[in-house]
Amino acid sequence: MAEMTPETSSTPPANDPSRYTEEQLLAMGGGRPGAGGDRPVTGASSGAATGRRPTQASEGTGFSGQISQDMMQRFAFGPRRLQFLMEQGAVAVLEPSSRGDGGTLFVQQAAVPAAPPSRQQSTPAAQAASAETPPGVPPAIAQMMRRQSPWAKDAPRNIPQIVLSTEHFNRLARILEAGEPVRVALELQVERHTRDLNGYNTIAEIPGTDLKDEIVMLGGHLDSWHSATGVTDNGAGVAVCMEAVRILQAAGLRPRRTIRIALWDAEEQGLMGSRGYVAKHFASRARPGAELTKLPAYDKISAYFNLDNGTGKIRGIYAQGNSALLPIFAEWLEPFHDLGATTVTVRSTGGTDHQAFDSAGIPGFQFIQDPIEYSTRTHHSNMDVLDRAQEDDLKQAAVIMAAFVYNAAMRDEKLPRKPIR
Repeated sequence: MAEMTPETSSTPPANDPSRYTEEQLLAMGGGRPGAGGDRPVTGASSGAATGRRPTQASEGTGFSGQISQDMMQRFAFGPRRLQFLMEQGAVAVLEPSSRGDGGTLFVQQAAVPAAPPSRQQSTPAAQAASAETPPGVPPAIAQMMRRQSPWAKDAPRNIPQIVLSTEHFNRLARILEAGEPVRVALELQVERHTRDLNGYNTIAEIPGTDLKDEIVMLGGHLDSWHSATGVTDNGAGVAVCMEAVRILQAAGLRPRRTIRIALWDAEEQGLMGSRGYVAKHFASRARPGAELTKLPAYDKISAYFNLDNGTGKIRGIYAQGNSALLPIFAEWLEPFHDLGATTVTVRSTGGTDHQAFDSAGIPGFQFIQDPIEYSTRTHHSNMDVLDRAQEDDLKQAAVIMAAFVYNAAMRDEKLPRKPIR
């Protein structure tokens, strides 16, 4: 056999389907480069490949309406199925990966068995979740939002739930269909942590000069999913933000506003790190939809820039429904057109930490990134490892992140805000 040399990850060709085409970017930007449409657009297909669908967000509620009937039915059925299996004496549940092949498997969190109706609102966690359900949310979705987390201290008794690759699961199924008994040897090592239930954000900053009491922030989440090492979700975003700060320091630049980097904890559990930080330092609501209570630092922060859509290069930015930002961001992107970053869209996107700022009325943004293999191979999968990182893309993203943060820190005025609803 000929000697095989391991290949390193390389940038896909320009016509690769994992890259946005110029036509897709034009559609996202309202038909012309560097521009957005005249209003937010709901559920555009051009963003689906990233795993973060562009939406017209409902500010203050966290509910965007982008949940299909099929998804609601699956959420409702899963806990009931699990409860039934436990009542039948099951000691574990083996499930196939929801997608992927060739050994790639995708993992989400464990389900919690459905409690009897008499207990569904009896636990403190369930009561708190019920009280926080935003007004106007459909009942089926409200039930999804109130579901208990498997890691909650008062979560009910549960059994192991294990995801297998499709090929391995199908082999077991075929043996059973042939009438042959199947025995599974299961070794499970689990430790439940109860001593310290806090999450920890990592914060650092470059002090400003004449406007040092004002802040520009950048960041990404430091936690990752348990099926791999979390390189594209979100080691890539963390590395880009750290490199952006290094670039600014190495260049000897002295920003007017303080530049603060935040590496968030517990994003995967519901943006807990960023939401907790915003509530502690800037603003909070007693419940979703309630009036915003502002802290003194609320008027001191100009913007937050986030990166959490995988390893792909930056192709533009979502303005989160703030049309006043379109010409500003278009001007900031102009020097990077030759690097493929051309698009500013007024559309909103969700699913990551900029939402903690945006929902509080603070300008918070996620960049448009090439999908690469995010939804098809790496997002919450066992293939989210260093081999899947695109080095050139990350370098490009770090340069653009540094430029946006620096431009925001140097403006005479803070970035304009959209009305709070």
